[in-house]
Amino acid sequence: MNLAPERFGRVAVLMGGWSAEREVSLISGTAVLDALRLRGVEAEGVDAGADVLDRLRAGGFDRAFIALHGRGGEDGVIQGALELIGMPYTGSGVMASALCMDKLMTKRLWRGLDLPTPAHAVLDEDSDFEAVAEGLGLPLIVKPACEGSSIGMTRVDDAAALARAYRDAARFDCPVFAEQWIEGEEYTVALLDDEALPSIRLETPNAFYDYQAKYQSEETRYHCPSGLDAQEERALRGLTLQAFRACGASGWGRVDLMRDRDGRFWLIEVNTVPGMTGHSLVPMAARAAGIEFDALVLRILATSLQRERS
Repeated sequence: MNLAPERFGRVAVLMGGWSAEREVSLISGTAVLDALRLRGVEAEGVDAGADVLDRLRAGGFDRAFIALHGRGGEDGVIQGALELIGMPYTGSGVMASALCMDKLMTKRLWRGLDLPTPAHAVLDEDSDFEAVAEGLGLPLIVKPACEGSSIGMTRVDDAAALARAYRDAARFDCPVFAEQWIEGEEYTVALLDDEALPSIRLETPNAFYDYQAKYQSEETRYHCPSGLDAQEERALRGLTLQAFRACGASGWGRVDLMRDRDGRFWLIEVNTVPGMTGHSLVPMAARAAGIEFDALVLRILATSLQRERS
């Protein structure tokens, strides 16, 4: 593919936004902007607010690199807005973005296709929390369905704490569910141009790979290669591609999984606009595949060319 910088025209790097992940998005967007400029692409950062479409029109941009995380950027909203003004953009389209942002709907799709994902129960104020704990077993994890970066998630070790965890997650104004806890190792697989990159095994002293472990801790360990043998690695990458494609996702992204004590992998979620910070996993996997950060950013930008042709 021709990745000459002039081919992309003037690029808006959309960052910031209004979600709970705003600060992470600003860091990702700045890193992307620096990489594009290093490669000679004419790019400008745009902090996406309510006037974002007006700013894109006024700025004479040819395409958008979406570095927005969470609601408004990863859930189909900005993708639909860009479709309306005919501006090509990076990554997944409207439907896949909306679906993958909703962890609950993603799980329902996977279960319908007999893909392995942990059992769950939707929670509300009227839930029988004792029955949920008994049905899923303890420990379990409570999640808001439509937040990223592990925001609002709580591990629950006893039934008495489940109602409190529900209320904490419900503050984010989206459906809340409890999920079976998979005891084992955490993995993630990055996708680029319909290819699975080397898997990463995550090791954290925290209860799980939470916000602090992702963005702040110096104690989190990343293993890439992950330690799987060749057959296990092939199987994991195959499952990841199947799960990603099932959601209609495209261009680039990341699938998070758990591996239980019996060696079975369980699908957890899809990220259609993963982080691009110093702690981020897609750049790490790309580097293991021989793709440096600026080359990775340029290849992600090239996914907007495919959308332009369609």
